[in-house]
Amino acid sequence: MKFLDLPEGLAERIIQCNSTYTVRFGVRLRGRMYSFIGWRSVHSEHCEPVKGGIRYAPDADAEEVEALAALMTLKCALVDVPFGGSKGALKIDPREWTPQELERITRRFTQELSKRGLIGPG
Repeated sequence: MKFLDLPEGLAERIIQCNSTYTVRFGVRLRGRMYSFIGWRSVHSEHCEPVKGGIRYAPDADAEEVEALAALMTLKCALVDVPFGGSKGALKIDPREWTPQELERITRRFTQELSKRGLIGPG
């Protein structure tokens, strides 16, 4: 960032995420309860709303989600899309679940995020 002519302190502010949330929840599948962990990171709210998808990966973690949210901010800025960057992730191997099970897991994850006011309109 030292090659860019940015105001004092702006580079540090751009690099860091505004917030990252950890969500733990359970879903009844295959006759028993399974526990899951997911994250939602908001990199920048310089333009609202924020946008970003959900990643499914067995090695997902909060740091990766923050990096992907930062990339989304940059992608939006580069093509002049008026959104800030965000990203979500679930620590699961999607190959271990049927499409219907993935849908149930994803719906529960989004319900948990919505209950906390982390996604949705407004």
